[in-house]
Amino acid sequence: MAEPVFKRVALIGIGLIGSSIARAAKEFGGLAGEVIANARSKNSLDRVAELGFADICELDPAKAVAGADCVILCSPVGTYAELAARIGPSLSPGAVLTDVGSTKQSVMRDVGPFVPEGVHFIPAHPIAGTEFSGPDSGFATLFQGRWTLLTPPPGTDETAIAKLRKFWEIMGAQTAVMDAAHHDRVLAIVSHLPHLIAFTICGTADDLADETRQEVMQYSASGFRDFTRIAASDPVMWRDIFLNNREAVLEMLARFTEDAQAMARAIRWGDAEYIEDKVIRSRKIRKSLIELKQA
Repeated sequence: MAEPVFKRVALIGIGLIGSSIARAAKEFGGLAGEVIANARSKNSLDRVAELGFADICELDPAKAVAGADCVILCSPVGTYAELAARIGPSLSPGAVLTDVGSTKQSVMRDVGPFVPEGVHFIPAHPIAGTEFSGPDSGFATLFQGRWTLLTPPPGTDETAIAKLRKFWEIMGAQTAVMDAAHHDRVLAIVSHLPHLIAFTICGTADDLADETRQEVMQYSASGFRDFTRIAASDPVMWRDIFLNNREAVLEMLARFTEDAQAMARAIRWGDAEYIEDKVIRSRKIRKSLIELKQA
């Protein structure tokens, strides 16, 4: 059997992404020799033990990372600073420290100061997920055909980057390396703004008068149902994403607001050509996503 990419992988947080990585490590050969699971609550770890996708369950994050050659932060990004401070002294020289958060500049800011000399710090973001959370929600094929973006600081060891890319690629992901600030702007439009809109639309529906709200639920078409699926995402995770990528999110929200106001003017004044052009351009984007196998 081929030597695994990492001998001992410690997962700090065991929700959808963490439990999917753990399951993939069990299902696909060559990923990890041993998987250590850490969670904030004993109940979560007890459930992980029942499900059996981790070799060791450890409540103390500092103990969980001891001896690991790969440590992956899988909790909401708002917890990273506290976790980094706790695990920093226990990280092994030569280990890869990475994460799965949806914001990357905040990870550099919150984790970077606690990374010891000799540890390879490579923030990452698998662009994959569902609206479900917790250790029961993961599945080994979550990352297949999806992108994982790596945002290593300048000067990061290329061998360590290559190992982490191989780790994700064995799970079926495509990988790319980019600057952290660029990542945050791109994700603000493709992920963060759509979630913000979904949360807002569902909030608007919930604020309607009781009778109308009931009809919205009863007669909801596929468009509204799609928004509710997005809006069912983990509230703590998305609170932290918005607050930790606020500049890029607000920039994209401002641009969207201008476009929405332009569409409102077109509807008000009967500008059929403008409306049709917007719909045609949107169809082209959908076609491109299908061609890229991201739909």
